[in-house]
Amino acid sequence: MTRAVPSLAQGWMRLGSRFLPFADAATSELPLPRLMRLSLFQVSVGISVVLLNGTLNRVMIVELGVPSWLVALMVALPLVFAPLRVLIGFRSDHHRSVLGWRRVPYIWIGTLLQFGGLAIMPFALLVLSGDAAGQVIAGRIGAAIAFLLVGAGLHTTQTAGLSLATDIAPERSRPRVVAFLYVMLMLGMMASALLFGALLANFSEMRLIQVVQGAALTEMVLNIIALWKQEARDPSRTSAAIERPRFQESWQKFQEAGGSSRVLLAVALGTAGFTMQDILLEPYGAEILHLTVGETTGLTALFAAGTLTGFAISARRLGNGSDPYRIAAIGALVGLIAFSSVIFSAPMMSPLLFRIGTTLIGFGGGLFAVGTLTAAMALARDGASGLALGTWGAVQATAAGTAIAGGGAIRDVMSALAGEGHFGVALANPATGYSIVYHIEIALLFATLAVIGPLVRSGHPAPQQKSEFGIAEFPG
Repeated sequence: MTRAVPSLAQGWMRLGSRFLPFADAATSELPLPRLMRLSLFQVSVGISVVLLNGTLNRVMIVELGVPSWLVALMVALPLVFAPLRVLIGFRSDHHRSVLGWRRVPYIWIGTLLQFGGLAIMPFALLVLSGDAAGQVIAGRIGAAIAFLLVGAGLHTTQTAGLSLATDIAPERSRPRVVAFLYVMLMLGMMASALLFGALLANFSEMRLIQVVQGAALTEMVLNIIALWKQEARDPSRTSAAIERPRFQESWQKFQEAGGSSRVLLAVALGTAGFTMQDILLEPYGAEILHLTVGETTGLTALFAAGTLTGFAISARRLGNGSDPYRIAAIGALVGLIAFSSVIFSAPMMSPLLFRIGTTLIGFGGGLFAVGTLTAAMALARDGASGLALGTWGAVQATAAGTAIAGGGAIRDVMSALAGEGHFGVALANPATGYSIVYHIEIALLFATLAVIGPLVRSGHPAPQQKSEFGIAEFPG
């Protein structure tokens, strides 16, 4: 019996390292306990994302009676800082510090910004829900400041944190480590969403204050644990005596790396193509296919499962030397099939076809994200992973936010026009507005294929770095 137990354990270890895409993420340089601790900063990012885009969104509209247009504006405010991720990444690459840290100061600043924004946010929202004119004005100003602080902190923390992870992890394990960090981000979002929902089930103003400020404290604790003794101090690397390049010079090198503009354009088009439907899938299933609340909520699980599957397959293929552009193109092709399935599910009244399309959207998006991330990181020169990360994050976040807002607006306008008969009797139904958005997404994915096609043919520009999938590149 004593011999059977070790044999069984060894068998499970061999099985896990062979079939589980994240089981072998740990290495001797980055052991599993240290990797688990480092991944906590992704959990803290997930908490902020859920609060901004989910929990507070619903609370402001339903419980506090804030107008939906104002809620949409507040939720969109953090996107103001998305383009600044380029500058944040560049500054963390060349930070000057007598302590010898490059990434830690930025992660700490981002943590404090998030803490400050979440600390004042519930009070600002309660004032915002008041009736007096002075209360409304003060509430809007306070809520705007709170959302801006959280957005600035979120982008700063994630940009510098993922750059730190890239610095620590050995190149051979980066595809698996980044997959592991992404899983932790997803787990943080799912766990916090369930926890916030349970804590706010019996809503009260005091409970709202406790939950949001408790989240602020939790994020700070998680980031402190994540940062503890992760970045080695090296004053020679951050000395003020070292000549630092100007941003324009580094950006010019990045542009001249070959194909960077085309890659970033593909990222923007593909991201918009995959994310324009983010706020429409569940309403589409409920309004058009008459799915229940539980059934539409299950769509999130299908989407996440598809995304993680695409991510795992891409990471494994890249580890075997596959062309990142080809993987991204395959992801776009899968997206075409996915949105076609969603469109045809309405006239066929097929919830099964709709669920298949939803899963394929996640799967294609996972393939596309990993492929383009790998290609973008291949453009980094002289260790400028922060600049590459910041550029990626800026393009991805801006494209996603713009596409989501545009998708909702297009659906509303087109549905209203269709209902009034402007498109003819055949299209005078609720599915028309959704269908137009999905057709636009198909067009964006075709444009993505056109942009990325020449890169697939030439295999440009990652000769030695084809299989690299850097940690710092994954979006948030």
